[in-house]
Amino acid sequence: MSFSIFKKKPVETSTSELAHDDYFNALIEKEYKRVIDAGQTYLDFTGGNLYPKCQLDNHFEMLNANVLGNPHSTNPSSSLATELVEESRKKVVSYFNADDYFCIFTQNASGALKIVGECYPFNANSYFVLLADNHNSVNGIREFSSHKGGTFEYCPIQYEDLRINENQLNGLLSGKENHKNKLFAFPAQSNVSGVKHDLGWIEKAHEKGWDVLLDAAAFVPTSKLDLSVVKPDFVSVSFYKIFGYPTGIGCLLVRKDKFEKLVKPWFAGGTVTLVSVQASHHYLAKNHERYEDGTLNYLDIPAIKTGLEYIEAIGIERINERVTSLINNLCERLLEIKHSNGQPLVRIFGPSDRKNVGSTLIMNFFDPNGNPYAFEEIEKLANQRLISIRSGCFCNPGIDEINNCLSTQELATYFSSRENGNYQDMIDYLKKMRGATRVSVGIATRGEDLETFVRFAKTLLNK
Repeated sequence: MSFSIFKKKPVETSTSELAHDDYFNALIEKEYKRVIDAGQTYLDFTGGNLYPKCQLDNHFEMLNANVLGNPHSTNPSSSLATELVEESRKKVVSYFNADDYFCIFTQNASGALKIVGECYPFNANSYFVLLADNHNSVNGIREFSSHKGGTFEYCPIQYEDLRINENQLNGLLSGKENHKNKLFAFPAQSNVSGVKHDLGWIEKAHEKGWDVLLDAAAFVPTSKLDLSVVKPDFVSVSFYKIFGYPTGIGCLLVRKDKFEKLVKPWFAGGTVTLVSVQASHHYLAKNHERYEDGTLNYLDIPAIKTGLEYIEAIGIERINERVTSLINNLCERLLEIKHSNGQPLVRIFGPSDRKNVGSTLIMNFFDPNGNPYAFEEIEKLANQRLISIRSGCFCNPGIDEINNCLSTQELATYFSSRENGNYQDMIDYLKKMRGATRVSVGIATRGEDLETFVRFAKTLLNK
């Protein structure tokens, strides 16, 4: 069962400063007019994408027209739900060219990452390497490694451009021949700086005998991921980051030749082919079902197919060109803003050349004397103007520690001095700034939204 939602048009060239202005303005008017009508400026697309009207219309038409029941049965309502879920699964595999992968539906990208952390065979002979630039849902995997006696180590990123320190990473991935189970985890795109890390490291790690976990949650909303070309062993994805609706569904893509390397420590409803109570034995399913615990979100999963069709109709290359044009325009304009004494209003972190950087800006604001404005105050002032941005460390403490020049010794001293703490407590103790402001653009961003944010930034001048 399928519904046509959007006819694909050929990608057109445009001389507009902001790529394809006319096309996207028409799209926004049709699919996202509610944002305009609400008088809001939405600049938090890395936090969550906005859903198009046509996707909701399509999905609720399907719900209204059918009777859907819990899968795991052959009755009519169950069979239809199973059919629609499997259509979405096939669409995910097709969208990412992932014929060599199992698609496991999860609650979110964090749930996908937890499967890898919980089931990877960490032990005293294992090694886990991860970038200092990782979401906490990847950082947390180190606890699975530690609790099973494994070793983990971070590869730093460079202060100047927030990219991989290639010499150090190459060193960390080399010389571990005596370790049997080796896992390297990194994000295809930083959820903070927007830096797109070199996917060539997947093959380099494979050549040295490592398994690779790629966190693609921040990358796939605006960039093409072709898993027939780059072949990480495990890939985490969040669907609302791509097209807004539904929330609460992600997936883990597992290369079929690495499926049995993951060892599930328990079983649940829907994950087994046979269980005995008296004999205390069970047989796990041999495919994606092994990790889809309990009842899937069978009412929302069909919306994934229509969401991916919507993105395909627009074209991921066109989306990428658009958001790159928008974010680079905003970056240039913010860097031009200076106080009357010539001091810059903002400092933007990351590569100055903006090459291979996604649709995200991470920044701090400063007064004429070079003193930072608290990021909480920036967000509070933006809220008053109905501007949605995000502030803090964005569940990525590694980037935050680098940007604010926090040393290992300072951090170790803080954590050893107390049993509990929080963000403000650390700021008070270290007397150093933490956190920043993040602005991100997406499909529904207009040129007017950039104008609104620039005008907002200028209200902070000379104060």
